[in-house]
Amino acid sequence: MYSTLVTAMIVVGVLIIIAVLMQPSKQQDALSALSGGGGDLFATQKARGFEAVMQRITAILGAVWFILGLALVYLSAH
Repeated sequence: MYSTLVTAMIVVGVLIIIAVLMQPSKQQDALSALSGGGGDLFATQKARGFEAVMQRITAILGAVWFILGLALVYLSAH
């Protein structure tokens, strides 16, 4: 059981890395650091389409990874 959870945690960790790398970059963030953040007025728009899907997938994978970590801690303690 323990080795199965470790394998699942490694697979989920790799999927998190892939999901983060697939997210679109936000080039404007580096520019706003130099310009004083004047472009932040419209930066609070909701993510749509592919960006929203990737954010949701990353959050779900992160939660699964965290739960797997807690399960591994519980198994190693008992």
